[in-house]
Amino acid sequence: MSGLKIISADQRMAEQGGIKGVIFGPAKIGKTSLLWTLDPATTLFVDLEAGGLSVQGWSGDSLEVRDWDAARDIACYLGGPNPAMRADQAYSNEHYSYVCDQYGDPAALQKYQTIFVDSITVASRLAFQWASGQPQAFSEKTGKPDTRGAYGLLGKEMIGWVTQLQHVGSRNVWFVGLLDTKRDDFNREYFEPQIEGSKTGLELPGIVDEVVTMTELRPEQGEPYRAFVCRRPNQWEFPAGDRSGKLDLVEPPHLGKLMQKIRDSRRPEAASYNYDIATD
Repeated sequence: MSGLKIISADQRMAEQGGIKGVIFGPAKIGKTSLLWTLDPATTLFVDLEAGGLSVQGWSGDSLEVRDWDAARDIACYLGGPNPAMRADQAYSNEHYSYVCDQYGDPAALQKYQTIFVDSITVASRLAFQWASGQPQAFSEKTGKPDTRGAYGLLGKEMIGWVTQLQHVGSRNVWFVGLLDTKRDDFNREYFEPQIEGSKTGLELPGIVDEVVTMTELRPEQGEPYRAFVCRRPNQWEFPAGDRSGKLDLVEPPHLGKLMQKIRDSRRPEAASYNYDIATD
């Protein structure tokens, strides 16, 4: 039992871990522009979309990613080595040594408190393009493309990439991505993250702390306004989830203020959770 360390509630509360979250929203709602709400001196913009036009003049640092190999290299550089990986696998000690040789001393990353990744939608496309060229994407018998093999590899790659970025210690990591509006067989509207394959979209909410939908809300009276929808259930059925228990159903679309509220040292009151079952 000597290796077992019990962490008290006060110790856990004192440890300031980074916030990990994802923000989904329709195209042109202003997701990339959320960079303007963050401190440019302590924010690193991981740009997979060549989306610099919307933040032209933003004075923070950025890294451009144009293929899946670069996406994995950056995740390894930011997250450090994973000792569970074999030498020939991504995020291993050997991979980390390689990326440090490519990018330089990782001590230069210490100034970044927030990693802003735009977008997970494009990351999934790059991963699928890469996966489609791997041996697993072809039938061993016929040599023809095997779509199931490609999507299976895609799911593993994306979950591994997100998990690697999720383990960056005390830094905040925010992914942004597109949200699609779809209809089922009964013409009922529902919302789904635009991510290649189904595995990542299904497992992502269980990996990150916060799932937020950035959207335009239209009240019965007054003008439409942009907002963050942060909790479920919500009347719009948007993807949402708040592990901190500190966010309201609807919050202002300001990422900096959202993180300040999550970091508030006050603990959520147990009474704020409703454990009752609605009855007629």
